[in-house]
Amino acid sequence: MSEPVRPKVIDLSHWDPADDYGRVADDGILGVIYKATQGTGYTDDTYVDQQKAAKAAGLLWGAYHFADGADVNSQVANFLSYAAPDPDELFCLDWEDNPGGTKMSVTQVKQWVENVEDALKRPGQCVIYAGNTAKEALGNKVDPWFGSRRLWLCQYGSTPVWQASWKTWWLWQFTDGVYGPSPHTVDGVGPCDINSYKGDDAQLMAEWADGTAEPSPAPGPGMANVHLNVTTSGEVAVSVAVNGEVIYGDGEA
Repeated sequence: MSEPVRPKVIDLSHWDPADDYGRVADDGILGVIYKATQGTGYTDDTYVDQQKAAKAAGLLWGAYHFADGADVNSQVANFLSYAAPDPDELFCLDWEDNPGGTKMSVTQVKQWVENVEDALKRPGQCVIYAGNTAKEALGNKVDPWFGSRRLWLCQYGSTPVWQASWKTWWLWQFTDGVYGPSPHTVDGVGPCDINSYKGDDAQLMAEWADGTAEPSPAPGPGMANVHLNVTTSGEVAVSVAVNGEVIYGDGEA
Protein backbone atom coordinates (compact mmCIF):
# COMPACT_ATOMS: atom_id res chain seq x y z
CA MET A 1 0.00 0.00 0.00
CA SER A 2 1.42 3.36 -0.97
CA GLU A 3 2.17 5.99 1.66
CA PRO A 4 0.62 9.43 1.14
CA VAL A 5 3.15 12.23 0.90
CA ARG A 6 3.01 15.51 2.80
CA PRO A 7 5.77 17.68 1.35
CA LYS A 8 7.02 19.88 4.19
CA VAL A 9 10.84 19.92 4.00
CA ILE A 10 13.34 20.33 1.18
CA ASP A 11 17.06 19.63 1.21
CA LEU A 12 19.41 21.58 -1.01
CA SER A 13 23.05 22.32 -1.76
CA HIS A 14 25.16 24.39 -4.13
CA TRP A 15 23.81 22.18 -6.91
CA ASP A 16 20.27 23.55 -6.51
CA PRO A 17 20.08 26.63 -4.25
CA ALA A 18 16.73 28.35 -3.89
CA ASP A 19 16.02 31.48 -5.93
CA ASP A 20 13.19 32.76 -3.73
CA TYR A 21 12.49 31.42 -0.25
CA GLY A 22 9.33 33.47 -0.01
CA ARG A 23 7.86 31.39 -2.82
CA VAL A 24 9.20 28.24 -1.14
CA ALA A 25 7.25 29.11 2.01
CA ASP A 26 4.14 30.01 0.01
CA ASP A 27 4.28 26.54 -1.55
CA GLY A 28 3.71 24.98 1.88
CA ILE A 29 7.31 24.14 2.78
CA LEU A 30 8.22 24.68 6.43
CA GLY A 31 11.88 23.68 6.64
CA VAL A 32 15.13 23.54 4.70
CA ILE A 33 18.08 21.23 5.37
CA TYR A 34 21.17 22.44 3.54
CA LYS A 35 24.54 20.86 2.83
CA ALA A 36 27.21 22.57 4.92
CA THR A 37 30.26 20.32 4.69
CA GLN A 38 31.68 17.11 3.27
CA GLY A 39 34.57 15.02 4.47
CA THR A 40 37.47 16.72 6.21
CA GLY A 41 37.74 19.97 4.28
CA TYR A 42 34.90 20.79 1.88
CA THR A 43 32.51 23.62 2.74
CA ASP A 44 29.52 24.68 0.63
CA ASP A 45 30.12 28.32 -0.23
CA THR A 46 26.39 28.95 -0.81
CA TYR A 47 25.43 27.85 2.70
CA VAL A 48 25.61 31.15 4.61
CA ASP A 49 23.69 33.26 2.09
CA GLN A 50 21.02 30.60 1.71
CA GLN A 51 20.71 30.29 5.49
CA LYS A 52 20.13 34.02 5.87
CA ALA A 53 17.54 34.10 3.07
CA ALA A 54 15.63 31.08 4.36
CA LYS A 55 15.47 32.34 7.92
CA ALA A 56 14.40 35.78 6.72
CA ALA A 57 11.46 34.07 5.00
CA GLY A 58 10.48 32.42 8.28
CA LEU A 59 11.60 28.91 7.36
CA LEU A 60 13.10 26.36 9.73
CA TRP A 61 16.79 25.70 9.05
CA GLY A 62 19.02 22.65 9.30
CA ALA A 63 22.56 21.70 8.27
CA TYR A 64 23.92 18.39 7.09
CA HIS A 65 27.38 16.89 6.73
CA PHE A 66 28.03 14.49 3.85
CA ALA A 67 30.02 11.66 5.40
CA ASP A 68 32.95 9.77 3.94
CA GLY A 69 35.49 7.29 5.31
CA ALA A 70 38.16 9.86 6.18
CA ASP A 71 39.36 10.75 9.68
CA VAL A 72 36.27 11.27 11.84
CA ASN A 73 37.73 13.90 14.15
CA SER A 74 38.66 16.05 11.16
CA GLN A 75 35.14 15.67 9.75
CA VAL A 76 33.66 16.69 13.09
CA ALA A 77 35.89 19.76 13.22
CA ASN A 78 34.99 20.70 9.64
CA PHE A 79 31.26 20.59 10.35
CA LEU A 80 31.34 22.34 13.71
CA SER A 81 33.60 25.16 12.59
CA TYR A 82 31.59 25.92 9.45
CA ALA A 83 27.96 25.06 10.21
CA ALA A 84 28.07 25.84 13.95
CA PRO A 85 24.35 24.99 14.38
CA ASP A 86 22.34 27.26 16.66
CA PRO A 87 20.06 25.63 19.26
CA ASP A 88 17.02 26.17 17.02
CA GLU A 89 18.66 24.52 14.01
CA LEU A 90 18.54 20.86 13.07
CA PHE A 91 21.81 19.03 12.40
CA CYS A 92 22.24 15.84 10.42
CA LEU A 93 24.74 13.25 9.26
CA ASP A 94 24.20 12.27 5.61
CA TRP A 95 25.21 8.59 5.58
CA GLU A 96 24.99 7.28 2.06
CA ASP A 97 27.08 5.80 -0.73
CA ASN A 98 30.01 7.96 -1.74
CA PRO A 99 30.64 7.51 -5.48
CA GLY A 100 34.36 7.54 -6.17
CA GLY A 101 35.27 7.50 -2.49
CA THR A 102 34.98 5.62 0.77
CA LYS A 103 31.91 5.69 2.98
CA MET A 104 31.57 5.82 6.75
CA SER A 105 31.52 2.59 8.71
CA VAL A 106 28.98 2.00 11.47
CA THR A 107 31.67 2.70 14.07
CA GLN A 108 32.59 5.98 12.37
CA VAL A 109 28.94 7.04 12.18
CA LYS A 110 28.55 6.59 15.92
CA GLN A 111 31.81 8.43 16.61
CA TRP A 112 30.86 11.42 14.42
CA VAL A 113 27.35 11.71 15.82
CA GLU A 114 28.39 11.41 19.46
CA ASN A 115 31.28 13.85 19.09
CA VAL A 116 29.08 16.48 17.43
CA GLU A 117 26.27 16.00 19.94
CA ASP A 118 28.75 16.29 22.82
CA ALA A 119 30.32 19.45 21.39
CA LEU A 120 26.89 21.06 20.95
CA LYS A 121 25.60 19.69 24.27
CA ARG A 122 22.64 18.21 22.41
CA PRO A 123 22.65 14.47 23.18
CA GLY A 124 20.47 12.30 20.97
CA GLN A 125 19.45 15.17 18.70
CA CYS A 126 21.40 14.34 15.53
CA VAL A 127 19.22 13.26 12.62
CA ILE A 128 20.60 10.37 10.55
CA TYR A 129 19.95 10.40 6.81
CA ALA A 130 20.12 6.90 5.38
CA GLY A 131 18.49 4.46 3.03
CA ASN A 132 20.17 1.44 1.49
CA THR A 133 23.46 2.26 3.25
CA ALA A 134 21.99 1.58 6.69
CA LYS A 135 20.14 -1.49 5.45
CA GLU A 136 23.34 -2.96 3.98
CA ALA A 137 25.55 -2.06 6.95
CA LEU A 138 23.17 -3.20 9.69
CA GLY A 139 21.22 -5.95 7.94
CA ASN A 140 18.32 -7.16 10.08
CA LYS A 141 20.05 -6.20 13.33
CA VAL A 142 18.18 -3.93 15.72
CA ASP A 143 20.68 -1.43 17.11
CA PRO A 144 19.11 0.70 19.88
CA TRP A 145 21.73 3.40 19.36
CA PHE A 146 20.41 4.13 15.88
CA GLY A 147 16.82 3.68 16.95
CA SER A 148 17.18 6.35 19.64
CA ARG A 149 17.76 9.02 16.99
CA ARG A 150 15.50 10.32 14.25
CA LEU A 151 15.68 8.65 10.86
CA TRP A 152 15.57 10.70 7.69
CA LEU A 153 14.80 7.98 5.21
CA CYS A 154 15.89 8.13 1.58
CA GLN A 155 13.72 5.99 -0.69
CA TYR A 156 12.23 6.98 -4.02
CA GLY A 157 9.26 4.66 -4.02
CA SER A 158 5.64 4.83 -3.00
CA THR A 159 6.05 2.53 0.01
CA PRO A 160 8.88 3.47 2.38
CA VAL A 161 10.84 0.61 3.96
CA TRP A 162 13.44 1.32 6.62
CA GLN A 163 16.11 -0.56 8.55
CA ALA A 164 14.92 -2.54 11.58
CA SER A 165 16.62 -0.34 14.20
CA TRP A 166 13.97 2.36 13.77
CA LYS A 167 10.29 2.00 14.57
CA THR A 168 9.48 4.45 11.81
CA TRP A 169 10.92 7.34 9.83
CA TRP A 170 10.83 10.97 10.90
CA LEU A 171 11.31 12.47 7.43
CA TRP A 172 10.99 10.57 4.18
CA GLN A 173 12.85 11.83 1.12
CA PHE A 174 10.42 10.52 -1.46
CA THR A 175 11.90 12.20 -4.55
CA ASP A 176 15.12 13.69 -5.85
CA GLY A 177 13.20 15.89 -8.27
CA VAL A 178 13.11 13.20 -10.96
CA TYR A 179 12.36 9.81 -9.45
CA GLY A 180 9.75 8.91 -6.86
CA PRO A 181 6.20 10.07 -6.20
CA SER A 182 5.04 13.55 -7.13
CA PRO A 183 5.46 16.41 -6.60
CA HIS A 184 8.96 16.76 -8.00
CA THR A 185 9.24 20.54 -7.86
CA VAL A 186 8.86 23.34 -5.33
CA ASP A 187 8.18 26.98 -6.20
CA GLY A 188 11.27 29.11 -5.74
CA VAL A 189 13.61 26.18 -6.42
CA GLY A 190 12.34 23.90 -9.17
CA PRO A 191 13.12 20.16 -9.18
CA CYS A 192 14.76 19.17 -5.90
CA ASP A 193 14.86 16.70 -3.03
CA ILE A 194 11.51 16.86 -1.23
CA ASN A 195 10.63 15.25 2.07
CA SER A 196 7.37 14.10 3.62
CA TYR A 197 6.40 14.55 7.28
CA LYS A 198 3.55 12.60 8.88
CA GLY A 199 2.48 15.04 11.59
CA ASP A 200 0.89 18.45 11.47
CA ASP A 201 2.71 21.73 10.94
CA ALA A 202 2.69 22.72 14.61
CA GLN A 203 4.35 19.46 15.61
CA LEU A 204 7.08 19.75 12.99
CA MET A 205 7.88 23.29 14.07
CA ALA A 206 7.91 22.32 17.74
CA GLU A 207 10.19 19.30 17.41
CA TRP A 208 12.40 20.52 14.57
CA ALA A 209 15.65 21.10 16.44
CA ASP A 210 15.61 18.51 19.21
CA GLY A 211 12.99 15.97 18.19
CA THR A 212 11.22 15.95 21.53
CA ALA A 213 9.21 19.16 21.95
CA GLU A 214 5.44 19.09 21.95
CA PRO A 215 3.44 22.05 20.63
CA SER A 216 1.74 24.18 23.29
CA PRO A 217 -2.02 23.57 23.28
CA ALA A 218 -4.20 26.54 22.39
CA PRO A 219 -6.43 27.70 25.27
CA GLY A 220 -9.78 25.96 25.08
CA PRO A 221 -13.18 27.42 25.93
CA GLY A 222 -13.17 28.89 29.40
CA MET A 223 -9.41 28.53 29.90
CA ALA A 224 -8.10 31.50 31.82
CA ASN A 225 -4.63 33.03 32.07
CA VAL A 226 -3.83 35.01 35.20
CA HIS A 227 -0.99 37.53 35.15
CA LEU A 228 0.49 39.02 38.33
CA ASN A 229 2.98 41.86 38.44
CA VAL A 230 4.62 43.02 41.68
CA THR A 231 6.12 46.53 41.56
CA THR A 232 9.18 47.65 43.48
CA SER A 233 6.88 49.44 45.94
CA GLY A 234 5.08 46.21 46.75
CA GLU A 235 1.89 46.92 44.81
CA VAL A 236 0.31 43.97 42.99
CA ALA A 237 -1.37 44.32 39.59
CA VAL A 238 -3.69 41.54 38.45
CA SER A 239 -5.18 40.80 35.05
CA VAL A 240 -7.30 37.85 33.95
CA ALA A 241 -7.80 36.84 30.32
CA VAL A 242 -10.07 34.15 28.90
CA ASN A 243 -9.20 32.91 25.42
CA GLY A 244 -6.91 35.91 24.97
CA GLU A 245 -9.50 38.52 25.98
CA VAL A 246 -8.83 40.50 29.17
CA ILE A 247 -11.95 40.32 31.34
CA TYR A 248 -10.47 41.77 34.55
CA GLY A 249 -7.65 44.20 35.26
CA ASP A 250 -6.55 45.73 38.56
CA GLY A 251 -3.67 48.19 38.36
CA GLU A 252 -0.94 48.21 35.73
CA ALA A 253 0.29 44.84 34.53
